[in-house]
Amino acid sequence: MHLPTTVLTGFMAMGASAASNYLGFNSGATLADRSAKFKKDFVDEMKAAQGLTGAPGTFNAVRLYTNIQAYSQDDPIEAFEAAIETGTKLLLGVWASGTDNIDKEISALHKAETKYGTKFTDTVIGISIGSEDLYRDSVTGNKNKAGVGNSPATIVKFIETYKKAFKDSALGKVPVGHVDTWDSWTNTSAKMVIDALDWVGVDEYPFYENGKSNGIDNAGSLFDRAYEATIAAVGGKPVWVTETGWPTTGPNWDQAVPSVENAKTYWDEVGCRQLFNKVPTFWYNIRDSNPDNKVKFAITKDLSTKPLFDLTCPKTFKSKARASSNSSSADSTASFTASGSSKPTSTGGAGSPGSDHSNGSGTSGGSKTNADSGSSTAGAGGAASTTAKGASSTVEKFSGAVYLALAVVAGSFALL
Repeated sequence: MHLPTTVLTGFMAMGASAASNYLGFNSGATLADRSAKFKKDFVDEMKAAQGLTGAPGTFNAVRLYTNIQAYSQDDPIEAFEAAIETGTKLLLGVWASGTDNIDKEISALHKAETKYGTKFTDTVIGISIGSEDLYRDSVTGNKNKAGVGNSPATIVKFIETYKKAFKDSALGKVPVGHVDTWDSWTNTSAKMVIDALDWVGVDEYPFYENGKSNGIDNAGSLFDRAYEATIAAVGGKPVWVTETGWPTTGPNWDQAVPSVENAKTYWDEVGCRQLFNKVPTFWYNIRDSNPDNKVKFAITKDLSTKPLFDLTCPKTFKSKARASSNSSSADSTASFTASGSSKPTSTGGAGSPGSDHSNGSGTSGGSKTNADSGSSTAGAGGAASTTAKGASSTVEKFSGAVYLALAVVAGSFALL
């Protein structure tokens, strides 16, 4: 299934073209030793991404998980300065798990607006209020001790809080979304969140879909099913792919084998065939951040602009095209007006595999998380999904981050 270019009308207010389909990577607030990233670290990532040899476009966007500098109270994350310097677009993130307010995230954004003005706000292409919170708050997430998430009602409250705080500023014109796993979106409890959004972000990793023939030859089909299910569930809201990738090294997971060759195949069969230059896409990842994650996803070594495999897209693909389960899905992302791991221990899951999730809070959200960064606001990492209706099998992945708290995230879900 090939979707037409998403027309992101809401970006017009920020000077972006109506047909912008961003290419980017995810970036957490800490390095692999759990020390804070500073401006130079973000600049190095951004320059490496922009200079990748053979890339099918310029990777000049970055998805953040928090607006707070690691291990600070509410200082703006230094990724903002790096983006201004390098001409990088930012998909901002508000960490929303394990907390009853987002006051410090908002404070950091207000400080950034005051300090940098339009130099900062012109970099912003969107904001996600939360990341995989619905999964961690689900029955499956609780069963698998994925950490403290947040309820749909609380996420909606945070969206309203953000919009009220920035109603008279440039950030009030930024399209607002939420990132979660595909089957979190197919759960009926997510409807109130979907209704409050300008766009929907989905994290999907076929690598961890054990029990579903998750070898690399089937990865494209597994991705398509999850992607189509998300599109069908979100009522015409644009769908952005906020995390996906295939590891280059690490232990096998069911039939899935990490290797440079398989990472290249996944890049071609999912990235090139389905995503790049079609929808906003944030690949996982250009740099690994979690030292305890035995599965490594970075497509470069030491941020070299020469990647581990050829990024050139092929002319033909191995994956067979699937008929869309939603005949209107091609048009459902056409336009909108903005208001603005590691160590698997059980089957299931589908969040991020790394440590890039959170503001690195001082409050642990649960016993199954991994460290990323450090601020004093609440936040806990997590992964993957509620159980979809009629679902029967499982998927595994990880995500997470809390202040110097390490653990594993696992959860179950099934493909349609």
